[in-house]
Amino acid sequence: MVQLYNLHPFGSQQVVPCKLEPERFCGGGRDALFVAAGCKVEAFAVTGQELCQPRCAFSTLGRVLCLAYSEAGDYLATIEEKNKASFLRAYVNWRSKRTENCRVCIRMVGHNVEAPFSETYKDQMSIVEMPLSEAPLCISCCPVKGDLLVGCSNKLVLFSLKYQIINEEFSILDFERSLIIHIDNIIPVEISFCVGYVALMSDLEVFILKLESDPKNGESVNHQPHKTNNSMKQTEDVNNETLQLESDDFVICQKPMELLGEKSSQSGISVTLESTGLADEKTNYYHVQHLLYKRFAPDISSYVFSDDIKLHSLQLLPIYQTGSLTSDRKNLSQEKELLSLFCFFSLPHVGYLYMVVKSVELMSVYQYPEKSQQAVLTPQFLHVIASNNLQCFTVRCSAAAAREEDPYVDTTLKACPPVSMDVCALRIQLFIGLKAICHFKNHLILLTKADPEAVPERRESPKRLLSRKGTSGKLKTPPVAEAGWNLYIVDTISPVQLYKEMVDYSNTYKTAKTQSCIHLLSEAHLLVRAALMDANNLEPGEKAELLEAFKESCGHLGDCYSRLDTQYSHLALPYYKMSGLSMAEVLARADWLLEDGSQKYERGLIFYLNHSLYENLDEELSEELAAKVVQMFHVAEPKQLPHILCSPSMKNINPLTAISYLSKLDTSGFSSILVALTKAAMALKMGDLDMHRNEMKSHPEMKLVCGFILEPRLLIQQRKGQIVPTELAAHLKDTQPGLLVASVLGLQKNNKIGVEEADSFFKVLCGKDEDIIPQLLVDLWEAQLLAGLPDVVLQELFFKLTSQYIWRLSKRQPPDTVPLRTSEDLINACSHYGLVYPWVNVLISSDSLVDKSYTEDLSKLQSLICGPSFDIASIIPFLEPLSEDTIAGLSVHVLCQTRLKEYEQCIDTLLERCPEAIIPYANHELKEENRTLWWKKLLPELCHRIKCGGEKGQLYLSSLKETLSVAAVELELRDFLNVLPEDGTAAFFLPYLLYCSRKKSLT
Repeated sequence: MVQLYNLHPFGSQQVVPCKLEPERFCGGGRDALFVAAGCKVEAFAVTGQELCQPRCAFSTLGRVLCLAYSEAGDYLATIEEKNKASFLRAYVNWRSKRTENCRVCIRMVGHNVEAPFSETYKDQMSIVEMPLSEAPLCISCCPVKGDLLVGCSNKLVLFSLKYQIINEEFSILDFERSLIIHIDNIIPVEISFCVGYVALMSDLEVFILKLESDPKNGESVNHQPHKTNNSMKQTEDVNNETLQLESDDFVICQKPMELLGEKSSQSGISVTLESTGLADEKTNYYHVQHLLYKRFAPDISSYVFSDDIKLHSLQLLPIYQTGSLTSDRKNLSQEKELLSLFCFFSLPHVGYLYMVVKSVELMSVYQYPEKSQQAVLTPQFLHVIASNNLQCFTVRCSAAAAREEDPYVDTTLKACPPVSMDVCALRIQLFIGLKAICHFKNHLILLTKADPEAVPERRESPKRLLSRKGTSGKLKTPPVAEAGWNLYIVDTISPVQLYKEMVDYSNTYKTAKTQSCIHLLSEAHLLVRAALMDANNLEPGEKAELLEAFKESCGHLGDCYSRLDTQYSHLALPYYKMSGLSMAEVLARADWLLEDGSQKYERGLIFYLNHSLYENLDEELSEELAAKVVQMFHVAEPKQLPHILCSPSMKNINPLTAISYLSKLDTSGFSSILVALTKAAMALKMGDLDMHRNEMKSHPEMKLVCGFILEPRLLIQQRKGQIVPTELAAHLKDTQPGLLVASVLGLQKNNKIGVEEADSFFKVLCGKDEDIIPQLLVDLWEAQLLAGLPDVVLQELFFKLTSQYIWRLSKRQPPDTVPLRTSEDLINACSHYGLVYPWVNVLISSDSLVDKSYTEDLSKLQSLICGPSFDIASIIPFLEPLSEDTIAGLSVHVLCQTRLKEYEQCIDTLLERCPEAIIPYANHELKEENRTLWWKKLLPELCHRIKCGGEKGQLYLSSLKETLSVAAVELELRDFLNVLPEDGTAAFFLPYLLYCSRKKSLT
């Protein structure tokens, strides 16, 4: 379906001052327009309105049958006919031709130019002759690389554009015949070429293929056609023979066919590549990928077969991303990366637009109100000429390219009108006697002949091998000029101007709230988007104006989707986001009242507000707008009210207003816990502590934790990228710290908050510096160990806790609040906290001066070290602040050395600092393979210290007795005697010797 509007895409019009009736014409580049008549080509400079000026004219070898201009290389390619022979030529450096009689250099393709002639070549036009074994039928220039593709009756020849270096300052443009594509069973009438993509067309067939340069992915250069192609070829040969045998009484027609992708290789058209160039392998083509084959059946609805029902206007249209300027010599074009590619072709009454990059699919079908003669496709429009009017249709190229550029364009963040949207005719402009059309930049070149009886010459059968060129205007008329013709340049108006007209036009549909308003605004949006995709041709001021129009169009589309109750009303959200409008500005645009005076809030607006209020937007609504939003959700989506009230954007809401709406909610349908917590937060905000306590007591603590999990913003909000604790969180810190820690832990378990966010939250909440850790955060870390959160790295959590315990012990800094869990609680509830070794308690109890306020931190640190999961080596570098001069520090150091199995060092330390702990230590640690340390290390050390005397002599003596008892039990008599000191008193050791000697008999 094609929608028809009456807009004005065409602006100024001027006449091209050519002297003879144009037979062929084409344009391109910045300002070039070429008009061919007879054996002469006139070049014009088109620089703006009323500024079409003759530039130069040059003679051709013969009558020009086809011409094409390439912006890359700035050359004009022609097919010329003389004495019934066709010639292929390229006109290079044509801008230097001042007068028609200026000298012209003619050279053969690939001809080496010697350095002495460089000055001559630099200042004069060159004609490059390109000989072919068969007559050329049609030509096409690659718009990106400038390569020239030539169509013959059974093959395509590719001439690669290159530069022949003369010296350091000068190089000339040249061509190299690099590839021959042999194609059977189709005779090209028109071809189009773009970055390896080839489209060719006969009277009723279209074939698109891609030339690939990676030999690993396909066949060799001189590959043979597929077997399926051979079998299909035989079928086609039979059909051809049948067609040759048809009589005047019968017309045998083939069935219409469409084959997409690899299936198109079954079309019966065989393709063989023959490499002929010596260029770099990166530019060679090795493999053919079939993309599309489409065959139409001739229209035989009438009794007389019409020879005019044939395809025309084949065109490949690229849309590409443009990078930095290329360093190619003398090449001022930009290095372009292909983003998307489209193929257009047309029958007299219907046109087809396909997308052929990545996947091949039909995008749009254009039904013309009259029989078309020719069409040109641009990124913004499709222009079609009939005999008496110029038609302008919208296209979907920018929508498709946007999705190629960003596959995730259709999300809650951004959107684009769909490719499947109906096309529309913006204008059908009356033009008498239209014959041909071409396009470049924002210029349409139109050829008209006012004589109503002048009938274009009917296109001849492909068997006669006449050609047409899709991108150049042409009229198959006798060479004898006729009166009444004109060549016009019609400029399309600027995208912004047409956009504004489309927006004004859409206002006629606004009150009716129909899909037509959305459709026209979507067309306006795509128009601006297409212009922005070709931003390299824009001035900075134009681009800024287009960007502003783009945002404005997003706002208009957001308004439409927010007001219309359709299945696409959710699109209000991405369009409003793309518009840059604030929530307050969107609410100011909202249409609250219906015709009967009642209020209705459509799904699109509610959806936008709901999502926007869920996000951390740095925008605070005024008290009036906040109250309006609460009223809207109370009517439209009451279950969202608690969530809406927790948004940072609703900070200015009157608490009494919020509580009044919350009190009206029927809590049977959704969580009463969430309503209670929201009311408690609002009561706290207005200072009603009694209401706050009543709401908090209405549910048990674990259910309150569930409520905070449902809505984390009751505790934690983000403003300008910073975490901000709520007033309720600050109150819970002082009144119910256990609930606060449990709630944050619940948020972590449910992935509502990250580990770093939780740490930052407690630091901000407790008002501590970055280096000072509040006790509530330590409580959270301990709770994380108890809960075993999967996203918490265990050793990292150990490091946090031990670092904090050590810091407090070294700084003699008590916790700022009472810890929620004692060391005993942690040991009983968490497997990571181990039982403290008995000898540690003996060591600690030996110091009567220990401060009881640090015993909990010390006990927790000792318990972690005694636990099974702790990596002792990781803590050693951080023990330095904890001095061994204190019993607390000593216990930690000895514990770590013990876990690292440095027993001898520990024995020395304990004998020196706390001998009363040595026997408990030995009993606990010196077991199994370490049992020998009793008599190899401990016994000699005790004997030595007893000899030295001192105030600890009695402690050493009692420890020696315990050591001798163990040695007497463990050793044989001979071994026991060996370990005893030689200078000892026999009476002292005799009881142990007697026990050792009787041990065997006793057993």
